[in-house]
Amino acid sequence: MRRDTFLKSLAALAATGALPLSAWAAANVKMMVPANPGGGWDTTGRALGKALVDAKVADTVTYDNKGGAAGALGLAQFVNGSKGDPNALMVMGAVMLGGIITGKPPVKLESATPIARITSEYNVFVLPTNSPFKTMKDVVDQLKKDPGSVKWGGGSRGATEHIAAAMIAQKVGADPSKINYVAFRGGGEATAAILGGNVSIGGSGYSEFAEYIAAGKMRAIAVTSAQRLPGVDVPTLKEQGIDVEIGNWRGVYGAPGISADQRKALTDMVLAALKSPSWADAVKKNDWTPAVLTGPAFDKFVEDEFASLRATMAKSGMI
Repeated sequence: MRRDTFLKSLAALAATGALPLSAWAAANVKMMVPANPGGGWDTTGRALGKALVDAKVADTVTYDNKGGAAGALGLAQFVNGSKGDPNALMVMGAVMLGGIITGKPPVKLESATPIARITSEYNVFVLPTNSPFKTMKDVVDQLKKDPGSVKWGGGSRGATEHIAAAMIAQKVGADPSKINYVAFRGGGEATAAILGGNVSIGGSGYSEFAEYIAAGKMRAIAVTSAQRLPGVDVPTLKEQGIDVEIGNWRGVYGAPGISADQRKALTDMVLAALKSPSWADAVKKNDWTPAVLTGPAFDKFVEDEFASLRATMAKSGMI
């Protein structure tokens, strides 16, 4: 039997309920990555795409990188260009929520379809090798003297490292509204700025900086987790007397206007991919923490995250 005939037969069986909709592979999954290449969303999207193919729930995956405005530009393109497409996915996460709160883009996240939260990751703060600072205490001491003199580098405005920087300032008695935060469109740009010594301190998910830390090109001085990360000899902020803990979760959304059955099929595809060996390898390689959540529980989680982030950012003087 020809492949196209086989797939049509499976689709017909799925339509009658004889097979679940997720039992047949999409011809092509279109993955929107609302960030420039080289960052956490890009790594996540491409790892998920590979896992979809390896799990045989997708034939191929194409990628579209559209960075800027904490993912809002990619979100707008996704919402406006993929309506009703049951094979479209968009990587998103805590950073996008923060960017929406600060930037107030015309396109709402609610227009797209929630599919799944897939991972969580904690941030690490690093110093350029030529930095006059050696520890987080050095950074805090300067922050107290002159908040604007410490140039923080990281992802888009509203990213978790931006929120963490404001929280650190607040906890140590500095004015969080006066922090000097330089937002970059993607992890690659932030990395280049840190390596070039163009910022005082940089923040991102640990996986994005791991190779540079290991090579001695960046000095890691703090992580935003409650306890030290497994196998990572970097102290937490809490260990250093700064009561700040914040995680950076990532997930995927589907296109606007897809049916409940199409949403379930897409969710089943993602869950199958997350069980594949290639995804397990990506989780291990990037030091991600599995944090799978789907359905109404994921819907509520996003709503609660919006409320929590909005409260934290308002308290920190960011909005």
